[in-house]
Amino acid sequence: MTDMKPDMQRILANEAEAGNLTYFAFVKPQPAPPAVARPRGKGRNRGRKRCNPKPAASAPLGTLPLLLAGRYRLERLLGAGGMGTVYRARDLLHEQFGDPDPYIALKVLSEEFSESPDAGLVLYSEFALTRRLRHPNIVRLHSFEVDAQRQCAFITMELMHGLTLDKLLCEHPTGLPWTALQDVVVPLLDALAYSHGRGVLHGDLKPSNVILGEEGVRLFDFGLGQAEAGVLPGLPHLSRSRFNAWTLGYAAPELLEGGALSAAADLYAVACVIFELACGKHPFRGLPSTQARDQRLERTLQAPKHLPGRCWPALRSALAFNVEERSGGLQALREAMGTQPSWMSRWMSRCRR
Repeated sequence: MTDMKPDMQRILANEAEAGNLTYFAFVKPQPAPPAVARPRGKGRNRGRKRCNPKPAASAPLGTLPLLLAGRYRLERLLGAGGMGTVYRARDLLHEQFGDPDPYIALKVLSEEFSESPDAGLVLYSEFALTRRLRHPNIVRLHSFEVDAQRQCAFITMELMHGLTLDKLLCEHPTGLPWTALQDVVVPLLDALAYSHGRGVLHGDLKPSNVILGEEGVRLFDFGLGQAEAGVLPGLPHLSRSRFNAWTLGYAAPELLEGGALSAAADLYAVACVIFELACGKHPFRGLPSTQARDQRLERTLQAPKHLPGRCWPALRSALAFNVEERSGGLQALREAMGTQPSWMSRWMSRCRR
């Protein structure tokens, strides 16, 4: 992470001091215990939203055995989402051969979802889609395996250390400064563009599915992802919409109305994330996009304070409720966020301060 700009390095250093936080792929954070009420302070920290620094690592293991496939020893529950549960595990085979870091993340389907007749196919589909992606800003999966004795399928993947963007926003409620924002957004857009180029749609882009860690930005959780037509033709096409698992605040209107997942839907979701990172607030107050559209909240949208003016047209287009109005596409947003201002525009910006 040596190429990251000073603003982002300082943010990570400050967050590291707050606690040794580790977050993992394919998992929603466990609910934090209620915070103890404190007197309201004065100055810049008054009313500031803060996250509880304690990770969910102390949660019990649940009903799974301590050892899966005779190789992976589960150590602790890291978190559980609607479809999956993720554990920290130790790879005993690697440990036996002297691997100094035999720790992995291991995902199984949640107990409730595992009763579905095609649950195993859903988990394998997630693995097959993500395995196609070899990019420095996308999570790395290791294997798909089955404990035959217990009839339990699971995925093994890298253990990721760092902060998910929702936790980062808790500590920066007014958004990130421009240089830090760029450090996060540009690699995120590169990862998404690469994924689309490989024919893989994400389906669940939101702050808690992006991590900022020791190796930079990493996109994860393709559990609601789908392959585009002609990609992985042998893979069963499973409709995620029937699981009712879309994240309402980031799912495009067409998804909530039963439409198919598309690159344009991913674009809408990542635009919501970028807007939130730029000002600390969701563009439509976190409402489902269909409800925000009905209330015509797009009329109240204003360029975030930390976003250069040249970036706003592309971001505003990506936030359109009408899929046909997201005409600029991911490339236009990437170009806007990645370009550096000219000497003249930087000089004019300083004069306006």
